[in-house]
Amino acid sequence: MTTADIFVKILEDQGIEYCFALPGEENLDFLEALRKSKIRLIVTRHEQAAAFMAATYGRLTGKPGLCLATLGPGALNLVTGVAYATLGGMPLIAVTGQKAVRDNWQGQFQMVDVVNVMRPITKWTTTITSPEMVSRAAYQAVTLAREERPGAVHVEIPEDIAGEAHESHFLKHLPPPNRRPVADEKAIKIAANLIKQAKRPIIIVSSGGNRKLVTKQLKNLVDLTGLYVIGTQLGKGVLPDDDPHSLGAVGMHRRDYVNCAIDYSDLIITVGYHVNEHPPSVWNPNKDKAILHLDFKPAEPDEFYLPAFQVVGDISYTLWALQAYLQNASWEIDYYQQLRHRLTEIYQKDSADPAYPLTPQRIVHDVRQVMGREDIVTLDNGIYKLWFARQYQTFAPNTLLLDNALATMGAGLPSALAAKLLYPQKKVLAVCGDGGFMMNSQEIITCVKENIPVVVLILNDNAYGFIEWKQKNAGLPDFGLRLQNPDFVKYAEAYGALGLKVTSANDLIPQLQQAFASDRPTIVECPIDYSQNFKVFDEELKNLQCELPPLN
Repeated sequence: MTTADIFVKILEDQGIEYCFALPGEENLDFLEALRKSKIRLIVTRHEQAAAFMAATYGRLTGKPGLCLATLGPGALNLVTGVAYATLGGMPLIAVTGQKAVRDNWQGQFQMVDVVNVMRPITKWTTTITSPEMVSRAAYQAVTLAREERPGAVHVEIPEDIAGEAHESHFLKHLPPPNRRPVADEKAIKIAANLIKQAKRPIIIVSSGGNRKLVTKQLKNLVDLTGLYVIGTQLGKGVLPDDDPHSLGAVGMHRRDYVNCAIDYSDLIITVGYHVNEHPPSVWNPNKDKAILHLDFKPAEPDEFYLPAFQVVGDISYTLWALQAYLQNASWEIDYYQQLRHRLTEIYQKDSADPAYPLTPQRIVHDVRQVMGREDIVTLDNGIYKLWFARQYQTFAPNTLLLDNALATMGAGLPSALAAKLLYPQKKVLAVCGDGGFMMNSQEIITCVKENIPVVVLILNDNAYGFIEWKQKNAGLPDFGLRLQNPDFVKYAEAYGALGLKVTSANDLIPQLQQAFASDRPTIVECPIDYSQNFKVFDEELKNLQCELPPLN
């Protein structure tokens, strides 16, 4: 066996099912190892898309996603997707090729110090400089990628090492089953006492809580106690939005109606929270909130996020153990129920607006009508993301996939492709702006080639709409942000996909239904009117006053 054979065999034994790749000549031995393995190769048209797909695979399965690129420019093209995985807590293994260690006859051609490029954006990065390293490096990569907090690791394999024959004594070794550590009983009791002593506690659930077992125990805790829950953008769906104790999610990095619940509370119970996904300065601007931190890992220091106490260990166990101590507790939380009714009214407003181009509120409403409870929407990055985070009803974990950590454009379509591979029985819709879609639009041909019937909804305002909104907010003249786009229907057809266009306010639902019924990769173009951004986010929320009951 070659070094590459051993590396691939170990990844296969660890349950990795796909490799998303744009190979180069330095990867040929690795490619041959993949050919002989059970891992399915998905060849992309850009390395960035391969990394986004691998990250989404990791996010949805908990197993590391695998992506492959060549040296130099190929490796550098992975960087955005690798950072996306690390900041978003998604397990990923990036493998890149490199010139030969012993006989590099090409000198400095395409040579970049990729290991040091990757160091700040990965949990671990290394070069395999001898065949003897391969087993240890492969197991280390898998272990560190999925260890809490999950993220990206990088392994560089020079071409002469990859093709060298070697027999590993550890090839058939499988790491023993591992259970996450749990908090001790004393920590649980202290946390329970903090919650019981509070008058108006509330839960904020985030990306670290977006796990099936956490969902189960959070629901049990809420049913038992009546506590109310807010999700961050990356925590949407952990508690279903139609649960009577859900207050939905924070949608933006500024105050919104849901922040009134946080204003009223005297204890914030965070579940799986990380400061990079929603700034604590937004919801704790005065640094006066008592915070109870429940997570797999201790909190990272932040002047706006200084927990009064931390319960570190398996989150689902912590939520389960707290239930025994909170059975007869009661709090002053009727206001949260009132706020939930108010939020429902606010989010339903303008959802049937007949205007064309369509308003964001109408688009969010109509998409929800088409998608089932377990179907998946992946969002690219743009102003529409705030509307979906704020108002799209989400009923199960990881059914609204968005990124509010790196918050990069270009991830929506690749994420949808990975999700559809994993869940072919579900509808999968990528919602992209025209700007974000064009960053990785070439992956439509990957959908066609691999027969992956993803539907892409392009919200077209012929501009970089988010930045245009910010430019206007800053009082600056309109400059540099208007776009000239292709005919998206013809663009889809050129790839062999189906192209559709929404031509009236009532046309979005039937066009989406036709797209899903076709069982083909499909682009649906929908013109959007972003004037609502200024009306709601600037004018309405600027004057937001929370009508709080008296605080005792």
